[in-house]
Amino acid sequence: NGKMIWEHVNAEYVRAVPCDVPVVGRGTDVTNTLRLWTAEPSDRLPKGKNFDRYLEEVSEICRTLYPDDSTEHGRYLRLKQQYFFVSAGLQALIKAHLRVYPDLTNFSEKTVLQLNDTHPVLAIPELMRLLVDVHGFEWEVAWKQVRETFAFTNHTVLSEALERWPVHMVQNLLPRIYMIIEEISRRFNGLVATAFPGDYNRQARMSIIHEGQVHMANLAIVGSFSVNGVASLHSKILQEELFKDFVEIYPEKFNNKTNGVAHRRWLVYSNPQLTKLLTDTIGDEFIYEPEKLDQLMEFVDDEKIQKRFLEIKDERKQILRDYIKTSTGIDIPIDSIYDTQAKRIHAYKRQLLNVLHIMYLIRKLKTDPSFKMAHQTFIFAGKAAPSYLFAKKVIELINVISQTVEADEHLSKNLKVVFIPNYSVTIAEILLNASDVSEQISTAGKEASGTGNMKFMMNGAITLGTYDGANVEIDSLVGPEDDVIFGMRVEDVRKRQQEGYSAYEELQKNPELFEIVESLIDGTWTKDNGQFKVIYEELLFKNDEYFLFGDFEAYRLAQEEVVRRYQDRKGWARTCLINIAKSGYFSSDRTINEYAREIWDLEHLN
Repeated sequence: NGKMIWEHVNAEYVRAVPCDVPVVGRGTDVTNTLRLWTAEPSDRLPKGKNFDRYLEEVSEICRTLYPDDSTEHGRYLRLKQQYFFVSAGLQALIKAHLRVYPDLTNFSEKTVLQLNDTHPVLAIPELMRLLVDVHGFEWEVAWKQVRETFAFTNHTVLSEALERWPVHMVQNLLPRIYMIIEEISRRFNGLVATAFPGDYNRQARMSIIHEGQVHMANLAIVGSFSVNGVASLHSKILQEELFKDFVEIYPEKFNNKTNGVAHRRWLVYSNPQLTKLLTDTIGDEFIYEPEKLDQLMEFVDDEKIQKRFLEIKDERKQILRDYIKTSTGIDIPIDSIYDTQAKRIHAYKRQLLNVLHIMYLIRKLKTDPSFKMAHQTFIFAGKAAPSYLFAKKVIELINVISQTVEADEHLSKNLKVVFIPNYSVTIAEILLNASDVSEQISTAGKEASGTGNMKFMMNGAITLGTYDGANVEIDSLVGPEDDVIFGMRVEDVRKRQQEGYSAYEELQKNPELFEIVESLIDGTWTKDNGQFKVIYEELLFKNDEYFLFGDFEAYRLAQEEVVRRYQDRKGWARTCLINIAKSGYFSSDRTINEYAREIWDLEHLN
């Protein structure tokens, strides 16, 4: 019939076996299905390959989600895993569709696939392959179906975190998929060249395949009908900076869907004491209608409710205190300010800024007899990527400082430093609701949204943060009297970069900070002067990439403001109650309703 038929020669087959897990809601008539996949050997064994080696390669596909990509083998495994999941999922969806409808001509009418970041973006060329190669669609018809099926959620503003795959890897592992990506790229490049003739820099920035790399975010934007960020500031940065070129071609695609968290998990389930206070005060409608939490605003000045809230906070603190004592051996006093930074360890999230401030406090306690401070407990929790040495060293430094404090009676009378190992959802359920202060101190413009800030807020912790991610929306809801926002904003960061920011000059302006940074390599903390050299070099050789020095003084003053407010117990309780009252906006109920209404075009079911 004159059609070109594509056939894989010497392909390696893997059987994808589904495992369906029912996902039940609270008080609903609907049960959703979470489909998990495991890889098993196929009946069609690879020719000329050792069988034991084939078994091992198949079994490792699903052994670890997001395998370590610091090695060539790990990168190939990650790419293989991504393709395995999207191909299995798409083939299952198509089979399910064909059980109900005679063909796939209405597939995009009945199906929306939300691409959660760039990891599943291979689904775009894979659906093209299935439609064109397996089901006989013409390219243009298939491409229309694909573009009407996919919606893309971006989760980062860090250009270096936007996924790229070397062309040779995709060619070697997925030759037909690469051919399809190449054709999508060729056609899109023609569109860009027509829209912006002679603008070769723009054409290079927008190309899907460029300089030997497949740019997955570009592929996602081109192949989707919707592209959203996950907080208002994040979406603004995407549209005005990161994906500005694409906005000029596809303005209708871009929108915002601010993240949310499951308040029935992070408030109702994990904090029964606070939930009882809320239900006794405003009823239980907020459990299903989180916006009803706003009714608490009528009671934020009620002294009985303020008193009961503070009692509940102490009860939750005792639970956390017991856990920390058991897991780390450190005993933290209940009347201390529990200041918590719980998130993935990364340079841009600036756990190190928090650490530098703790080092400042320790130095003041040791060198200034007149220095007085309210007792503070600085709690860190989170994990580092396996191959991220800097993050591993930050954890090591936190633990060394913690040991130093525990060994010094004068220091431990004034502060505690705790790193909670093996952070998990279970630990988070007792950590977040016991915390007084929620540290959200990423460099302005670097955090897409964050969700820990929302969980802390729901449990009555005060946000100490930069004007970044969802902190912006928290601040707009509660106002500057009921959070503590500090430091440079996005435009300030940009201005400092353009003017020529100098880490060395920042240290020259602040001799105390200079000595703190030098203490990383002068034997203050360990006998081995080189133990924290990686951190020292990250700060100075990269010219303080994330502006820790530039924000240090503002952060120090913000910490003092937190302590000052904490002394007024009634005022503090009022602020906490206001945060809880305004946190209903950050329920995932609102987020999912926005996706369902504005992207997926779904009707609401009970």
